[in-house]
Amino acid sequence: MDKVEKTPVDPELKRKVRELIAFKGGGYNEDDVEDILINGLKLLTDVKDRGDIRVIRTTIRELRYAFRSFAPYADIRKVTIFGSARTLPSKQEYQQAVDFARKIAAAGYMVITGAGPGIMQAGHEGAGTEKSFGANIRLPWEQGANPIIHQDKKLITFKYFFTRKLTFVRHSDAFVLFPGGFGTLDEGYEAITLMQTGKSRVMPLVLVDRPGGTYWKTWDKNIREHLLRDQLISPDDLHLYQITDDADQAVKWITRFYRNYQSSRWVRDLLVIRLKHQPSPSAIEALNEDFADIIVGEKIHATGPTHEEQEDHDVLHLPRLAFGFDRRHYGRLRQLIDTINTL
Repeated sequence: MDKVEKTPVDPELKRKVRELIAFKGGGYNEDDVEDILINGLKLLTDVKDRGDIRVIRTTIRELRYAFRSFAPYADIRKVTIFGSARTLPSKQEYQQAVDFARKIAAAGYMVITGAGPGIMQAGHEGAGTEKSFGANIRLPWEQGANPIIHQDKKLITFKYFFTRKLTFVRHSDAFVLFPGGFGTLDEGYEAITLMQTGKSRVMPLVLVDRPGGTYWKTWDKNIREHLLRDQLISPDDLHLYQITDDADQAVKWITRFYRNYQSSRWVRDLLVIRLKHQPSPSAIEALNEDFADIIVGEKIHATGPTHEEQEDHDVLHLPRLAFGFDRRHYGRLRQLIDTINTL
């Protein structure tokens, strides 16, 4: 596997950087901040172009501010809503997005949108300002934030799409897409790709048509008739998304995904799945039979918190399942989680 080049660091430089951190008063994750500072100093000789340096500088600023803004709400699950900025309040899709956001907020979730007009404003309208986050983007024609989130402290404005997208993915527990243009499709494809490749957590991805509409049904037909038929994706990849034209169904799919499943993480070669309730031994045995095709090495088994999870204080009390996952069939992993949620 290719790795980022890592060269030895001058011990005197490390000492001075640590002195600088101490001078600042120290804080969280000092070893990682030390690494960031040392790599920042390497830019003095490694990167000559001023434009490239500005990309790095702005990226760090935007992500630092975004992570700080989300931190007070880390314990609240969040749903990101994507959809067209051009959808008018008179459209069915707009009212449907308002309805969905109102109901998912009532279920205890916060809502994140791109903070613009159209479906984004509908999401904030339904959830209300208190339960809304806005991740706006600066565009040449100056897209302003919608009036619902405009003056709120939970509005973040980004220069770069990639830092904005990272923020959506990093802080979301589900994605809901209403009909939209290139941007909506781009965000949907990226969400699927990140889950398909294991670069993000598996989570609900719900595509919502207007009642009787065919926007996502037509999209799904194209996926099946071209990508799937030509073997450009695997059949189990189709389990990474769901389609409905009912806002209530979208809410059910999201809340049921977290009925028993809480979160997961890798611990060496094992995927550890944290749960609210531990399945019975017979249920675990059935899981091993039904999902043998994605198990490599250790079978699915009950386990306690691992040494590597000691820093995750809020989940140490939860029961766990662990197994050797093949790191390939994430659509099947989604099916495994769905099955665990029914036990």
